[in-house]
This record gives sequence, structure tokens and C-alpha cells, in this order.
Amino acid sequence: MTAPAPQPTPTPAPTRAPASRSTTRAIAAATIGNALEWFDLAVYALMAAHIGRAFFPGDDPGVQLVQAYAVFGVTYLVRPLGGLLLGAYADRRGRKKALMLSIRLMVLGTLLLAVMPGYGTLGIAAPVGVVLARLLQGFAAGGEFGAATSFLVEQDERRKSFLGSFQFASQGLSTLMAAGFAAGLTAVLSRQQMDAWGWRVPFVFGLLIGPVGYVVRRYVEDSPAVAAAREPRDRSPMVTVFRDHWRGLLIAGGVLVVSTAVNFMLQYLPAYGIDELGLDDSLSFTALLIAGAVLTFVTPVVGLLGDRYGRLRLMVPAALLLGATAVPLFLWLTAVPSFLTLALCTTILGLLKAVYFGTLPSVMADAFPPHARATGLSFSYNTTVAVFGGFTPTIAAALTRATGSGVAPGYYLLATALLSVTALGAAVRTGTLR
Repeated sequence: MTAPAPQPTPTPAPTRAPASRSTTRAIAAATIGNALEWFDLAVYALMAAHIGRAFFPGDDPGVQLVQAYAVFGVTYLVRPLGGLLLGAYADRRGRKKALMLSIRLMVLGTLLLAVMPGYGTLGIAAPVGVVLARLLQGFAAGGEFGAATSFLVEQDERRKSFLGSFQFASQGLSTLMAAGFAAGLTAVLSRQQMDAWGWRVPFVFGLLIGPVGYVVRRYVEDSPAVAAAREPRDRSPMVTVFRDHWRGLLIAGGVLVVSTAVNFMLQYLPAYGIDELGLDDSLSFTALLIAGAVLTFVTPVVGLLGDRYGRLRLMVPAALLLGATAVPLFLWLTAVPSFLTLALCTTILGLLKAVYFGTLPSVMADAFPPHARATGLSFSYNTTVAVFGGFTPTIAAALTRATGSGVAPGYYLLATALLSVTALGAAVRTGTLR
């Protein structure tokens, strides 16, 4: 009797090498599309004064600025909805399909902003059109974070902090590009030219990037976690998140609070320097350009350090320093209102933010299982951004006008830092962060 031939031992699926071509394409796909979406959002914040004069009637520039920032904030209210719907779509149909959909929606919103006539031409229809365009952009951006972050961290478990860091590095790149446009345009164009058409130039540029990001995303492979989980699901990702992972929602949103507030405070600082300190437009935007460079290039380095030395050792000191330095920096800025002071303040905030949020995407991703990760990330991220981010420029401008004190935004940053430190403690206690 012949013995049966031994069966070969199944070979486990190889883990993608971090330097592989597929991982490089994945980083490019997430970075290009994410940078485009955040570029459009950052440009709106930086061009808010000109957009306010173009679309909102009135004689008080301060009121127009607050109105423009209010539209900036109101559209963030739709982001949790976009996060839930597009995040669930990413968990059910794949990260790749959700990323392709989000970039198409963002390009459509950008097109509307680029070609929308002003109040003098359309009357009340003009600000309504701006709100609709921003709502569309907000909905698209709502699904971007969860899908892109899941897509990145799932490429290689061993280097998830480094890979996830490109989510926020791409946001730094968008700040860098937006600030570069703002600084260059305000340097060569008059205030009248900026009000008339100059503010539209960056949005037209965004329309040129959109097709590139779409093509890159179309031809990239989906994340390994999605490829390994093709079985049908009995429960929707939204039900799973809210029923089984509500603690993860609180932790992921809480650790994000201070990072979100600092991000939008950085975008507010150029307008603060121009309107409150009387600094030159171009120089004020150049200060943010420096911070954007710091966020773009330091963040991946922090991600590497997080994989090697641990995320907790980086995030806690950075959050504490953000809270401790916020008020002194604004005191210094109001006492010595100069370009050098503004540049140093934005650089310090940008450096501390980079250290804090370099490993943040991977921490947030660990709060959820893969089959509900994009949904959980999208909802926690966008809810936090809606509450503590989208209205940060409005709150900062309103606090400054109401109190007559240029230091008021610093106290707001201090409060958000304390919230995030509390959430970090909760993450340690639950084992989310080690």
C-alpha cells in the first residue's frame, strides 16, 4: 500500500516590504489626493478676506472676514455625514473605491468655487453657491481621512507609524502649496486684483492636480487588509462602530483635538498678522510657508521615530509643550509684532505639531478593527474637526474682537491641549497606545 504523498505546508502570505514598489505607489496615491483636498481647504482659509469681499456684502472688512470664516466652519458640519457614508463605503467596497469617489467630489466643489461669479453679479445666489460648493468639498473630505489613513497603515504593520505619517505630511504639503500661492500672489498683485480674480488662481491650479490624483488612485492596489477580508458582513460598519467601539471613537477624537486646533490656528495666523498686527500680506503668508515646510518634511521623520522608540514618548511631551507655549507665543507676537516674530511663532507651533501628529494616524487607526476602521476613523476625525477645527478661525477672530486681546487664541489652544492629554491617558489605560 503506497503511503499518500505528503501535502505541502501552506505558505503564509508575505507581508509587503516597506520599500516595495506597491507600498511606494500606495503612499503616492494617498498623498497626492489628500494633498489636493487639503490644498483646496487651506486656500479657502488663506483667501478668506478676499472671498469675503467678493461674496458677502457690507462695509466692515472684519465682519466680512468673520462671515467668510463662518462659511468655512459651517461646511465642516457636513463632514461627519460624509465620513460615515464614505467610511462605510470604504469598509464594505474597499479603500481604493472610496478614495476615487472622494477625489471626484472634491474636484467638482473646487470647480464651482473657481468659476462662481461674485455678489455684484449674482446677488444672494453668490454666497449660497459658495456654501453649496463648500458643503460638497466638506462631504468629500469627510471620507478622505478614514479611507486614506486605513489604506496607509494597512500596508505594513511593522511601519504603520511611518506610513500613517504621510496622511498628515500630505496636509503639511497642502499648507506649503497654499501658503506659497498666497505669498506669491499677494506679492505681485494689488489688493484690488486679488479681490477681483487673484484669489481664484489657486483653485484653478487645484483643478489641474485632480486628474493626476485620480489616475494614480485608479491604478494602485487596494490595502492588504481589504484583500484578506472579502467575506460578507452581517452588520454594517456604522452599527459595529457605534455599538462595539464607542470608546475608540472618544479616544481617537480626543487625541486629535489639539492637533486640529493648531492646524487651523496656523491657517488663521496670516490673517491675524495682517488685520490685527498690520503686517505685510506677502510676509504674513511667507511665515506660514515656513511652517508648511516643517510639517511636510519633519512629520515622516517623527513617524520613523515612533516605530522605533514608541509613540507615547513623542506625543505626550509635544502635547504638553503645545499647551504650555500657546499663551506665551501670542503674548510675544502682540508685544513684538514683526515678520520675524510671526515666522518664529508659526515655526515653533509647526514643529511641535509635527512631533505630536507624526504618529497620530496610527494611534487613531489602532482604536478600531480593520473591518470598521475607515468608518470609525472618518467619524471620529470629522466630528472632532467640525467642533474643534472648522470653527477655530471663527472662534479666534471672534475672541480677538470681543476681548480686544490678541492673546485670546492662545487660551483656546491651551484648553485643547489639556483635552488631548486627557485622551492620551485614556488611550494608555485601554491599551490603544503603548
